[in-house]
Amino acid sequence: MRYQLVVQVTASSLEDFDRMVALEDELALTLGGAGEIDGHDAGQGETNIFILTDHPHQVYEKLRSIASARAIISTLRVAYRAIDGDEYTILHPVGLEHFEVA
Repeated sequence: MRYQLVVQVTASSLEDFDRMVALEDELALTLGGAGEIDGHDAGQGETNIFILTDHPHQVYEKLRSIASARAIISTLRVAYRAIDGDEYTILHPVGLEHFEVA
């Protein structure tokens, strides 16, 4: 896989973490051959789901569909980078200028 896509959500409670895990589980069932879940982490007020893929835009479309159905799309930040790179390309939200994984 050439890219790492990161789904980031602000989290401040166990309930937020549980929502992220549920999203991760649903994504794992939906991705098919478009990508694979590479784990998650939580800390410093955010949770991250890491996805390895050769098709970051295709994975984002699947994610967007799930997040819209769950009414959580507005809470997400999504970006990807080359596996061996440092610079993220931001997919969501439009207008976000800086993305980093703490």
